[in-house]
Amino acid sequence: MRSLFQRKPIADLLHDTEASGGLKRALGTGDLVMLSIGAVIGAGIFSTLGTAAAGETLPTGEVVRYGAGPALVLSFLLLGAVCALAALCYAELASMIPQAGSAYAYSYATLGELIAWIIGWDLILEYAVGNVAVAIAWAGYFNSLISPWVHIPDWLTHGYYNVHASSDPAIRGLLDTAPRVLGIPVLVNLPAFLIVMAITWLLVIGVKESTRVNNIMVVVKLLVLAVFIGVGAMHINPANYTPFAPNGFPGIHQAAAIVFFAYIGFDAISTAAEETVNPQRTMPRGILIGLAVCTIIYVIVGAVATGLIPYQQLKSSDPLAHAFNVAGLTQFSWLISLGAVVSMAAVLLVFQYGQPRIFYAMARDGLLPPWAAKLHPKYRTPHITTLATGVLVALGSLVADDAATYDLTNIGTLSAFMLVCLGVPVLRLKDPHRPRPFKVPFVWPVSLAGAAACLFVMQGLPVHAWKRFGIWLAIGLVLYFAYGYRNSVLRRGTPPVSLDGNAPPGTGS
Repeated sequence: MRSLFQRKPIADLLHDTEASGGLKRALGTGDLVMLSIGAVIGAGIFSTLGTAAAGETLPTGEVVRYGAGPALVLSFLLLGAVCALAALCYAELASMIPQAGSAYAYSYATLGELIAWIIGWDLILEYAVGNVAVAIAWAGYFNSLISPWVHIPDWLTHGYYNVHASSDPAIRGLLDTAPRVLGIPVLVNLPAFLIVMAITWLLVIGVKESTRVNNIMVVVKLLVLAVFIGVGAMHINPANYTPFAPNGFPGIHQAAAIVFFAYIGFDAISTAAEETVNPQRTMPRGILIGLAVCTIIYVIVGAVATGLIPYQQLKSSDPLAHAFNVAGLTQFSWLISLGAVVSMAAVLLVFQYGQPRIFYAMARDGLLPPWAAKLHPKYRTPHITTLATGVLVALGSLVADDAATYDLTNIGTLSAFMLVCLGVPVLRLKDPHRPRPFKVPFVWPVSLAGAAACLFVMQGLPVHAWKRFGIWLAIGLVLYFAYGYRNSVLRRGTPPVSLDGNAPPGTGS
């Protein structure tokens, strides 16, 4: 039992990182801040904002979650504070352990192998499963943007399970009108599939090329949000701010739980630690500056959106563009849709960037098959895991329904944040003399408050999210004991899996 919680020494983590032939270091503070903005500002602000403000009620009248109304700005501030506590803990660990595995690597050094596996498994919810929802949302905005000029048949823009779960008669009718193969209706989301595969190709050819594209997309999305804020602020009706918190604190709390999707991803830049120049200084700056910028933008956008139209009318798959349409500012709504397309493409890029590097770190430790640790001989990127992740996400977005993935992604990410917060004080006790280029101030109250705050936000999620999360964890534990436990290089005392994908001697893999 004790071996399940065996910690990987930080010296071994650093040795793995510094081994020759590893990932190419090419990123600076500015690149990390732009990666953070690219990951954070996307589907959350452009899609979940309406649900957070107006709430969610089933056709039966059952309330799934209460809305915050104009107090949505307090939900954003609450989440900003929660994520700031977690970000401080991330910053300390990232400066000490500049490795590609993000929270997985940190928990391996602080809480042991089993917890590290659980964290790595949870992060699949944040990156891969979350990206399925982002890709589907991207496709919806893309179709709306090009619809005045190009019409894509509906059976090529709606996945099978999305159609099957829809309550819209027009969409459900596709089950009868779509072309059939062997009696099965052909219902696929082709734009979602294509955007994921295009981004996967971009990530295979190199990290620096990917960040250049991301930087361009970040500039575009910030310009679009500036237009929304500037134009919308001139048409605010103060009466829309009353009542400010129609459902009291429960509405603010439950809105924060769903709109947390707007914050997931600030940790994605920690997966870039092995590709960052001077990570001990650069990683803390990139994490904290990026989070601060995004929180300020969110609060301002939330204030403008709820002041522009009554909060009840924000419930839409495209709440910001919808707000402009309702307010009579239709000449600008296409620009907002363009911003959403660019923003979510940037999120797809950063998340598709992060997931393979977590698989890469886990495979290097023997917890996944050795092929996942293989690097491209020319580009020095984890090309096999990048391609595998891209194909799986693309296939998921081709047929899936995105409705349930937001809550599942949020609960998985929050659990990872919570364990990172707990890992910092544990490491202060276990390895107090280890150099810490960045130190969390008031470490015990900050780290414990961060863990408690993450758990508090998780409590605002619906019951079904907790049930599905339990099933996900059970599947992960089965996989760990079936493969990872037997092949762990730490437990076996063997060298890390080599970067050419060969298993260490004695693994039998």
